[in-house]
Amino acid sequence: MPRTGATTAILAAVLFGLSTPLAKLLVHDLSPWMLAGLLYLGSGIGLGLVRLLTGSRKRGERGLRGAEWLWLLAAVAAGGVAGPVLLMAGLTATPASTASLLLNLEGVFTALLAWFVFREGVDRRLVAGMIAIVAGAVVLSWGGPVSLDGGWGPAAVAAACLMWAVDNNLTRKVSLADPADIATIKGLVAGTVNVGIALALGDGLPAAPTAAAAMLVGLLGYGVSLVLFVVALRHIGAARTGAYFSTAPFVGGIASLAIFGEPLTVGLAVAATLMGLGVWLHLTEDHDHEHDHDEMEHDHPHVHDEHHRHHHDGPVTEPHTHRHRHVRLRHRHAHFPDAHHVHRH
Repeated sequence: MPRTGATTAILAAVLFGLSTPLAKLLVHDLSPWMLAGLLYLGSGIGLGLVRLLTGSRKRGERGLRGAEWLWLLAAVAAGGVAGPVLLMAGLTATPASTASLLLNLEGVFTALLAWFVFREGVDRRLVAGMIAIVAGAVVLSWGGPVSLDGGWGPAAVAAACLMWAVDNNLTRKVSLADPADIATIKGLVAGTVNVGIALALGDGLPAAPTAAAAMLVGLLGYGVSLVLFVVALRHIGAARTGAYFSTAPFVGGIASLAIFGEPLTVGLAVAATLMGLGVWLHLTEDHDHEHDHDEMEHDHPHVHDEHHRHHHDGPVTEPHTHRHRHVRLRHRHAHFPDAHHVHRH
C-alpha cells in the first residue's frame, strides 16, 4: 500500500505537470481565470460523464457518508472558493516573479499542517526530502528579483496557498470515500468559481472548440490527477503526497522542452537533481516502530490483512467495503499515516 500511495502521487504529479504546457497552448485565447475555470469544469463534468456512462463505482469503493460531507464542504470552501479568490486579489498587487515563488508555499503549508495539526509522523529524512523538493521547485519558478512591497498582495497569495494546504489535509479526512466522487465535486465547484471570476472581470465565453480543448486537458490533468492524488492521500497521508506532487513543475518543464523546443537550462538540471534527491529520500523511508491501534469502527475498501481479521459468514471478493470494527492492537511494522495509523510520535 505505501508503494501504491507513492506511485499514484507521482502519477498525479505527472498528469498535472503535463497539463501546464498543454494549457499554455490555450492561454493566448483565454484569460488565466477562464482557462482555470474550464480546466476544473472539464475535470468535474468529464468524471461525472464517465460515472454516468459506466453506471457503477470501481469494485470496493463507496460514496461519501455522514460527517464526511462536512469535511468535503470545508475542503471545497477552502481550496475551491477561498483559494482562487485570494489568489486573484493577491496577483493584482504582486509581481509575477514573486507570485511564482510564493506558490511553492502550498507544499510547505500542506506538510506543516499534516505534521503539527493532523498528527502525521515525521522525521529528519522526510523533512530533508521535502526541503530538497521545494528547493527544486523554487529554482524552476525563479523569475528575477523578489519583491514583497505592497504588503497585502504577497500576503494574499500566501494565504491562497494556505487555503489549498487546508484543502489537501481536509480531503485526506474523506479519502476513504470514492476518489472519483470527491474529484467530481471539487472540479465542479472550483470550475464554477473560476469561471464566475472570469466573467466578473469582463471575459466572454470562448468558442466551443477552444472550450472543449481546455476541458479535455482538465479532465486528464486535473480530474484524473486529483483522483490519483486522493488515492495517495488514503495510503500515505497529506505531507508525503504533497511532497511527491510538488514535482509537477519539473514534469511541466521537461514536457516544454519537447512541445515548445525550449532549451535545457542549468536551472532545470539543478531542479531535477534536487527533486530526484527529495523523492529518493521519501521512497527509501523506513518508518518502523512499535505502535498502538485503538478500537475503531469504519467502512472503506479493504482486503483481509493483519489489520482486517474480522469474520464473514460467507465468501467475499477482494477488495470489498462494509462497516467493520478494529480491536485494540499493539504491534510493530513499517507503516505510513493512513486511516489506521494516526498515533502520535
